[in-house]
Amino acid sequence: MIGLIQRVSQANVTVAEETIASIGQGLLVLLGVEQGDTDEKAKRLAARVAGYRVFADADDKMNLDVRDVSGEVLVVSQFTLAADTNKGRRPSFSSAATPREAQRLYQVFCQAMEQEGLQVQTGQFAADMQVSLVNDGPVTFQLKV
Repeated sequence: MIGLIQRVSQANVTVAEETIASIGQGLLVLLGVEQGDTDEKAKRLAARVAGYRVFADADDKMNLDVRDVSGEVLVVSQFTLAADTNKGRRPSFSSAATPREAQRLYQVFCQAMEQEGLQVQTGQFAADMQVSLVNDGPVTFQLKV
């Protein structure tokens, strides 16, 4: 399971010209689910994301997590993160989880984030989404479990 996290000052998701989710300061999490991923991996990644220190403290050091700054989280399914790009000019998606399993684990991840005490908004699974964000920093990290 792959989580691409971006520290944002704002982010939103639009589907069919309608904004379905919007956050202020916090994290945008693009989530890729691969074959072999489990509920345990989803929960472990959620705990890592929730506790990952990417926000500045009073000394301008990255020592605060999203809860410390009362930030919000926007989780967007990102099928293409599971792509194999090691050869050729076209990505292979053979390592991605099936849509049914990916959606189930996406929901497990989002619920685990809420259990971490976070306000979570989501994109729409398998929809054609437009994601807008203001990356604060820019700060982006890829976490894998």
